[in-house]
Amino acid sequence: MPQTLSCVYIHIVFSTKNRVGFLQDMELRNKMHAYLAGISAQQDCHALRVGGTADHVHLLARLGRETTQSHLLQEIKRSSSVWIKKQSNRLDDFSWQKGSGLFSVSPGNVKKVCAYINKQEARHHAISFQDELRDFFRRSGMEWDERYVWD
Repeated sequence: MPQTLSCVYIHIVFSTKNRVGFLQDMELRNKMHAYLAGISAQQDCHALRVGGTADHVHLLARLGRETTQSHLLQEIKRSSSVWIKKQSNRLDDFSWQKGSGLFSVSPGNVKKVCAYINKQEARHHAISFQDELRDFFRRSGMEWDERYVWD
């Protein structure tokens, strides 16, 4: 095959530092989600869905052929942190947690993951972010150490 083709979907989950609810305001949250999608697109990673709650974000994207997971995440967090601090003085202390969860998604599950991301607000009336992420870890067979997951 003379060219390299790629179809890799990735579900990225990360929170604000210490899960502070910086994104309570729905207008700001929607702008942040749109901004995250824009950053992702600049990295050649088309975001299919961005959602979340006041303290965390879910982003489903098709990973660009030449973009690494770590570079995408670094750019998303760096750029959005700079952007949000320009929105209001009350956001001067904003920061994302250091870590994140990155999970592969098969093409056949893309619609299901989009629907899952769309229902974040309702879902978190019943389950905490921490328990949600623990569930992701368990279902993906990932081992983790609680001492290093939360900040």
